[in-house]
Amino acid sequence: MSVQNASQESCRDCSERSWAAAEPLLSVRGVSKFYGARIGCADVSFDLYPGEVMGIVGESGSGKSTLLNCLAGHLAPDAGEVQFDTRAEGLKDTVTMSEPERRMLGRTDWAFVHQNPRDGLRMGVSAGGNVGERLMAVGARHYGAIRESALDWLGRVEIEADRVDDRPSAFSGGMQQRLQIARNLVTGPRLVFMDEPTGGLDVSVQARLLDLMRGLVRQMGLSAIIVTHDLAVVRLLADRLMVMKSGHVVETGLTDQVLDDPQHAYTQLLVSSVLQV
Repeated sequence: MSVQNASQESCRDCSERSWAAAEPLLSVRGVSKFYGARIGCADVSFDLYPGEVMGIVGESGSGKSTLLNCLAGHLAPDAGEVQFDTRAEGLKDTVTMSEPERRMLGRTDWAFVHQNPRDGLRMGVSAGGNVGERLMAVGARHYGAIRESALDWLGRVEIEADRVDDRPSAFSGGMQQRLQIARNLVTGPRLVFMDEPTGGLDVSVQARLLDLMRGLVRQMGLSAIIVTHDLAVVRLLADRLMVMKSGHVVETGLTDQVLDDPQHAYTQLLVSSVLQV
């Protein structure tokens, strides 16, 4: 084994031990969602630890977006628990949580990055207003401080300060996605849900956005769940990987291990399809 490979194995082992020693931030047990006779997702269980990034991959219709929306409270699962480690009460089931409590989580400890940034932005409000609005939702009222935070976050996502008063409709798709990320992260959430965050963007824009996201996730120590069909995205961002097919999880493990040595026939097909492109 080379020194580099040995180092990678050591890092993975350390990561596994550190996660195993920590309490989970999110504990998912038996989450299922059905649409009549059709399976959205079935009996999905896993733990997500502080600072860990979980990738969920699969073809269209595999159930990954349904699962993500159940976890984020956008869809009510038909069965199962989604336990989140709240600041005040420890692990609490967000499925049975009251709607006001769940909305507060969505403004503070949770964030959701949509594939289409227009779904996560107020298109009639300025860029600075989009970022400031989330701060106001958690109680910020000082205009100068709000604007200062907005400018700081626009800088972090590589949007020029002189665009602070421009509306998102004047931005490119990549800039809109970066603005949506700033709007979501300004309140310092602990868990971020991402639904195809690079979908529909040009390859060069994707690369820049991925580099930005990787830096922010590591700097802030965020936990994240990323749904994508792009294996390059999860290889770059995810610590662990879950592969879904027809609503079921067919394989899970450390990202490099799953992608470099896939065990399930479907995962092997996904990996080989990418290699052949």
